[in-house]
Amino acid sequence: MKGKLYIGFFIACFVVCASLLIPEDKSIGGDDRVFKVLSSLGDTGLDHFPNTKIFGVSAKRGKALVENGFSTKPGGGKTRKQSKHFVCTSCHNLEREDPDLAISDPQARLEYTNQKGLPFLQGTTLYGAVNRESFYNDDYEKKYGQLVIPARNNIREAIQLCAVECAQGRRLKDWEVESILAYLWTIDLKLSDLSLSENEMIAVNEAMDGKIQSDSVISMIKSKYLKGSPAHFVSAQDSREASVSVEGNPDNGKLIYDNSCLHCHQDRRYSYFALDDCDVTFKFLKRKEDNYSDHSIYQVTRYGVQSVSGRRSYMPQYPIEKMSDQQLQDLRAYINMRAE
Repeated sequence: MKGKLYIGFFIACFVVCASLLIPEDKSIGGDDRVFKVLSSLGDTGLDHFPNTKIFGVSAKRGKALVENGFSTKPGGGKTRKQSKHFVCTSCHNLEREDPDLAISDPQARLEYTNQKGLPFLQGTTLYGAVNRESFYNDDYEKKYGQLVIPARNNIREAIQLCAVECAQGRRLKDWEVESILAYLWTIDLKLSDLSLSENEMIAVNEAMDGKIQSDSVISMIKSKYLKGSPAHFVSAQDSREASVSVEGNPDNGKLIYDNSCLHCHQDRRYSYFALDDCDVTFKFLKRKEDNYSDHSIYQVTRYGVQSVSGRRSYMPQYPIEKMSDQQLQDLRAYINMRAE
């Protein structure tokens, strides 16, 4: 009996020791952060890391600023609200909103966000913002002019431009900007977001182990997501003319109305103009479709609504990459169906 106990004890010790000798699996997986993998492969990214030496910098405070427009002060108490009109989530989601991060497809985005229970918005999601290399791209220079230049390749200036011009609020303090950056690093891209094939994951691990050149793998990883969101503005007249040649899908239009229009206008959440699900509302919108007022879906989508004295809240326009002409016609079809 005692011999059997010794044998059992020996086997147990052998198993434990053997397990300690087995090298830990250090392979790269879906939960690994894209920036960390790229850095390990020798890629040098932009300076998007928060300066944590500034007193009060906190991802928790940054999250509160993004979601609520205010947070606790480093020395105690609450900050003054950044804007009386908007918060970041008025125009930006905080979760992934595209099925393929390498393609800007408004219809794929609409279907994906609807499936995830997210609104369909004018601004690009803040998920993965720290992985991007440019901001306020393309036609945003037509809207903001010289203000875009310092913000185009500087995420801190992009945050400030959004705070002052887009949100119509105050300029953020240094600790607030750095706190927002700290929060954005909690929602950066993971390898699982990139839809890498099995062979591509093998190549990533081989490059990490030095078995193959890293340059091609870095390029492959970066090809899986956009480095900046394309943004081109088109005229309301062009969208009207384009709608003549396409048939609208009211089912798709309902998704746009529910997930986009009502996000801001239901109960005047971010707007002085209220929208709801009543027939009288759709009759009103139908009457205004082809005129040139702010109540025309073509005018307001393509040009937005400018802020005026005494009413600083406004509606930003949709670039065609955020709402296509086909989607506008789908929205029109839904409005007309409900108006009848």
